[in-house]
Order: sequence, then structure tokens, then C-alpha cells
Amino acid sequence: MALSLRPRAIVASLTAGSIGAGLLFSRLGRDVDADANAPKKVFSRGPAFVSLPLESVEQLNHDTKRLRFSLPNSTDVSGLSLTSAVLTLSWPQGQWTPVARPYTPVSRLDEPGVLDLMVKHYPDGKQSTHLHSLKPGDKLIFAAAIGGHQWVPNSVHHVTLIAGGAGITPIFQLAQGILSNPDDKTAVTIVYGVNTNEDCHLTKEFEKYEKEFRDRFKVVYTVSRPDAKTTLRKGRVTKELLEEVAPLPSNGETKVFVCGPPEMEANLVGSRKEQGILEQLGYRKDQIHTF
Repeated sequence: MALSLRPRAIVASLTAGSIGAGLLFSRLGRDVDADANAPKKVFSRGPAFVSLPLESVEQLNHDTKRLRFSLPNSTDVSGLSLTSAVLTLSWPQGQWTPVARPYTPVSRLDEPGVLDLMVKHYPDGKQSTHLHSLKPGDKLIFAAAIGGHQWVPNSVHHVTLIAGGAGITPIFQLAQGILSNPDDKTAVTIVYGVNTNEDCHLTKEFEKYEKEFRDRFKVVYTVSRPDAKTTLRKGRVTKELLEEVAPLPSNGETKVFVCGPPEMEANLVGSRKEQGILEQLGYRKDQIHTF
């Protein structure tokens, strides 16, 4: 799903720079990894500007698809760092200028040969509409990697990851990266707020993690408009819910990451003039991160 980047100028400058540099790179060619014995990294240094074919499509619900793209070689890896997004470019039908949107991959960053995006369709979204129209064999341009928060393994004892709707993709990527690193012992709690039961994505992956990491992983779903027979919590992500399910920052050995709709993030993170829920719970500003 699209990553909501605060400084839109970053995307604009990356788009312009990637197009120019990408054309140059594509003409001159480049060595994507200096070590000939290591898997090639598609997104290593500088612009990638690579056209990847769509391998398969999985319809997750009425408005969300999981799109699997093939990397140039079956042994290639993305080369992305944890909490990174990729900048996609397309020229939708009738569009003279390219449309650029960042998306956070949900496949493992070291998974060979493929790159998975989970894309929610928005009726007025030019890029999401284009991506949902793609069929296996169609190609999409990936212009560059966009780095995020520099996660340091074991920097805190516990991390709380709060997602709203489409904001689950960077939250999932971070949790996946932590739990797949055998040297990282950080405990993870995910609080996942959605509108309806069918909007809960990546549940199989979360179930697997709960079984494999019983002592350090937990996911809590809360649904605004749940099914009549649901076993999930009803409601939004509130102060009371976080007090109940997430460790409070009493000793400072924790961080919290948030990604969701603007209203949800404003309620949790606050503003310069008003404290958000997280500060009310005792989190310092340097412990709170948004994607």
C-alpha cells in the first residue's frame, strides 16, 4: 500500500532525479553489487530505474490486491534496508506526465527473485487504479528506494507498532525484519485498527509469528464496524486500548511506530499545540515515530 511520506518534495525530487539518472544508468549499465558471489541487489546504490514484470496477482478483498513482481534474475534480492519503500512510476492511460507513488514491500527484503506489494485501490487514485489494472506479464517501473527510520536491533526491549488500515505495510515490514533477524531479540506488539473484518490483512503471517515467537510477539485487532459474529475487538485505537495491551514507557526501554490515516495519526501523535494519546501515556517525542 502507498506509504504516506510527509515531505512530498522528497518524492518529487526523487522522481525527477530518478528519471534523469535512470535513463543514464540504463544506457551505461551498472554493476548492482561489487561482490560477484553475492546475490545482486536491485535497489543498491543510486536510482534503480528498473522495469519489473508482474508475476502474479492475489485478490485479498474487494479493494486490495497483492502484486508479485519478478526481479531481473531468480537469485537477485531487493537490497532494500528495513523500513524502506520503493518509488513506482507509471504513465496511466491519457496521462502525459508520469505518476509517482511510494509503496512498502511486504515480501521479505532478502527473498530471492520476487518483490511483493500490497496495494489498496482508491477510486480517485491514479497509481492504485493503474496497478489494479495490471495483468501478469505487464511491467512497472521502479525508480528508486526510499529509506525510512534506521532500525537498530536490540536498541529497546520492546516496540509497539500501531497500524490503521493501509498503514499495515510498513508496520508489517518492520515486524517481519525484527523477527526474521536471529540476533534481534526485541519484543513486538502490533495494534491493528481496521474498518471491517475483511480489511484485516496478513493474518496468516501474524498467526505464524504468534506461534513461533509466543514469548515476544502479539497482535491485537480492533474493528470499527465488525461482523455480527466477530471475535475481534470492536472500536478504534484508543488510549484505553493501548493502556490495556501495550507496555507503557515507564522505564524508557520502548519505542512506538505509527502508520495510518491522518486523523488517526493526529489523535495518537498530537501536534505542536496539543498532546496526542501517546504523549498522554508517557511516551517522549523521541520515542514516537511515524512512517
